[in-house]
Amino acid sequence: MISLPDFKEKQILVVNAEWGSRPSLKFQNDNIVFSKNGKVVNRASCHKVFALFVAGDISLSSGLLKKGREHGVSIFLAKHNFEVYAALSAFAAGNYLLRQKQYTLSKEEELKIAKYIVKNKIGNQFSLLKGSKLLASKEADVAQKEIAKQIDEVLDDQSLLGIEGNMSRRFYGMYFGEIGWLRRSPRAKQDIPNFLMDMGYTFLFNMIDGLLSLHGFDTYKGCYHKLFFQRKSLACDAMEPFRCVIDKQIQKSYNLKQVNEKDFRIVQGKYVLDLSKNTKYAQLFAEAIMGNKEDLFTFIREYYRFVMDPANPFPIFDIKVK
Repeated sequence: MISLPDFKEKQILVVNAEWGSRPSLKFQNDNIVFSKNGKVVNRASCHKVFALFVAGDISLSSGLLKKGREHGVSIFLAKHNFEVYAALSAFAAGNYLLRQKQYTLSKEEELKIAKYIVKNKIGNQFSLLKGSKLLASKEADVAQKEIAKQIDEVLDDQSLLGIEGNMSRRFYGMYFGEIGWLRRSPRAKQDIPNFLMDMGYTFLFNMIDGLLSLHGFDTYKGCYHKLFFQRKSLACDAMEPFRCVIDKQIQKSYNLKQVNEKDFRIVQGKYVLDLSKNTKYAQLFAEAIMGNKEDLFTFIREYYRFVMDPANPFPIFDIKVK
């Protein structure tokens, strides 16, 4: 299992595979080598890479797939809009005791975990609202305590979903009010903010899924998100407190004028990103996630310890507002 000191040295690589340039990735002398038209463009030590995102069609060598798994490098293949269609994740196989504990959690224990997750997410949403001066500290604290009380009194998953959904709608409306926010529409890409959320959340989801896999979790078995065909419910659970990392980056990018409407176009009713601008926006989210990589690692490690022994404290992630 990877340690925190080792993980501190890791990074995310993003490769934009341009059409017609014959892009390829291979493993050579402990390096991941990216080439175009037969010429080496860049290389990175496999010892310093945690995840590799490839947008577009590319040639991958069998050596890269083999050595990538040996060195704990997860490879994600995506369309040019960063919709992941295949994942080659590194994982810790055979941790049957951990998975046994996952599948023998009672409904009461799962609901307790779900409450922890939702409280953490909502707490970070209030932190961002206070940090952006969109909500007075006193007002936010009172509202947060009231919601926490409601969560404590919840007796079923559906009621908890309702509380979380109502708060998220309120949060998005306030936090993104200045950029013409309408509503959250996952995967619909009806506007630029929703496109950016889909993109950022995809990066975050796969990063967390990779960390969970390295610890040996069955990422399809969650507590807040229930079992559903081909849905990695545990990864969905674990990313909830961290969604605000992406939300914060989107607001920051708008404030710094890094988001340009001319970078986008509409195809069949959906916003798409110009291929030449993929790397620009991918880098924004990659940097935001890597800026919180130690918190991500610690959260997953502490969650692992909690599942193995509930006497351990449940992990909490507090977003850095400034």
